[in-house]
Parts: sequence; structure tokens; C-alpha cells
Amino acid sequence: MFIKDLKVGEEVTAFYLVKSKNVKTSSANKPYIDFTLQDITGEVNAKLWDAKGDLEALYNPGEIVKVQASVTQWQQSVQLKIIKIRQSEDSDQVDYDNFIPTAPIDAETMYNEILYYINKMDSADMKKLVLAVLESYKTELLYYPAAKSNHHAIKSGLLYHIIRMLRSAEALSGIYKNINPDLLYAGVILHDMEKINEMDATEAGVVETYTKEGQLLGHIIMGIKRIDRIAEQLNVDSELSLLIQHMILSHHYEPEFGSPKKPLIPEGELLHYIDMIDARMYDMNKALKDMDDEQFTDPVFVLDRRRLYKSKYSKSE
Repeated sequence: MFIKDLKVGEEVTAFYLVKSKNVKTSSANKPYIDFTLQDITGEVNAKLWDAKGDLEALYNPGEIVKVQASVTQWQQSVQLKIIKIRQSEDSDQVDYDNFIPTAPIDAETMYNEILYYINKMDSADMKKLVLAVLESYKTELLYYPAAKSNHHAIKSGLLYHIIRMLRSAEALSGIYKNINPDLLYAGVILHDMEKINEMDATEAGVVETYTKEGQLLGHIIMGIKRIDRIAEQLNVDSELSLLIQHMILSHHYEPEFGSPKKPLIPEGELLHYIDMIDARMYDMNKALKDMDDEQFTDPVFVLDRRRLYKSKYSKSE
């Protein structure tokens, strides 16, 4: 039973991957576990009430569990009320490909496409700096998601986010001739790179938690620090280093989203909007892809709780 096929009022017995887990206390002062479970078709919230045992050690992110549950509804969203749960066993012969949403393009292929854009750069310093950062993170890039729960929160999602943005950057650079393509490509490749150190993720692309540095600083500040350090080590032109740091600093645009300054260069402005476009298109496609034509989605939290419409003319990836 895939998550997209769950129907309120039914009872289901199925295997799912634990994406997140939080041990909480109910109003009756009893412990329970709040899960996000996933398979390749989506995610669902699940509750294990009156939980017993070593709750911190059981059913951790990245593990496959077998659940028996009733399908309920909470605030217009499907939810599972778990009756029984256990960890998967070798004898279950579960196929992990059914549980791990993965970018639709092979990770090595995406990595090589990034190298293609780096090789197009005219600036030797730009090429040297970006390549040094990229190569230092190759192992993690092949499986890291771009987020814990929102856009591109899939295995190899960070690579997928970067290459889609690079393709958009290439097209827009052909329209806006005042743009330095090298600088824009560098900003695209590096803007989210420190998410690899901001989040702890398994090789299945599941984020277990945020790191201490990630919580205290965030990937924007961490990214600036790394660029400054590597640029100095490689003796990269200080102006170039400063511009790339500014693009990373400003790409969230607003202080409440982590950027203390708005972009002050055209490449930074484009970077912000390319980033937003790719995130929004991903979230919209995710919400609409399994909908029937001429239907509205439930409110989508990351899209300001909009109820999107799937028209008969719509296309999905």
C-alpha cells in the first residue's frame, strides 16, 4: 500500500521508511512517538500513542518499519494511527527502491554536468575556487538532499537542485547580456553547498538532524566562511571571493529568511530568483503530480497554504 493510495477509514499493513521521529508527551502525560513515514510516492504523518520501551533507540530515521495502522484525517491531511509497529527483518526482503525518493537523473551524470559548467568558465580563479569546493564534497553530493523536509528533500536532491538552476542560469545569461555567466554559475553551484555540513543525512538521503554549527550559524554563514578560507588558501583574487560571498549571503533576500543584505549585484539578484523558481516549481510538481485532473490539492504549507489546481492541460515531471 503506497502512501498516495491511503484512504481515510481503511486499515493498512505496510512497510515504510522512517523519515523523522520525535518523542513527545500527550496531554495525559504519556509518551508517544510522532513520525513522518515515507515511500517513493510521498510522506505521511503517523502517531504511535502510549509508546513503550526505549523510545529514543527505537525506529530511527533511515530505518524501514512494518506498521499496522488505521488511516485517519487531521486538519485536512491523511494521518496514520499506528496499532502495531516493528523494525524490518532480513526475511521481509524489502526493496529499498520502494522507499527512497531519488532525483530522476543519475547522481554521477549530474555531477559531471556541473563539471561541464565549471569548464565553461573563462576565469581561472573562478574555476579553481569552485572546483576545489565541489571536489571536496563529491562523496556527500552524490546522495545529499537539498533540505530536510521541503524542496528537493530526496536522495541526490542537492545535485538536482543545482543542475536545474544551472540550466536556468545559462538560458538567462543569454538574455541579460550584463550578466557575468562565470559569476552566476559559481553562485548557483556554491550557494547551498554548506547544507552538507548544516544537516546530518544518511546515504539514503534522509536528514536525521541539523548539526550544532548548522543550528547556530546556518548554511549561509558557513558557506561564506568556507569560501573565504579556500579562496585565501588558493590565492584567489580577493574581489572575486568577496562577490561570491556576497551572493551566498544575499540569496535568501530577506533578513527573516537568513540574508542580512539583499543582492547588490545583478548576478546576485538573478541567483535569488532562479533559486526561488526552482524551489517553487519542485514543490508545485510534487503536490500536483499524483492528483486527478480538474481537482484541487489540500493546502500546501510551503506554498503559503495554497490549494493548487490540477487542470487537464497540466504536465508532470
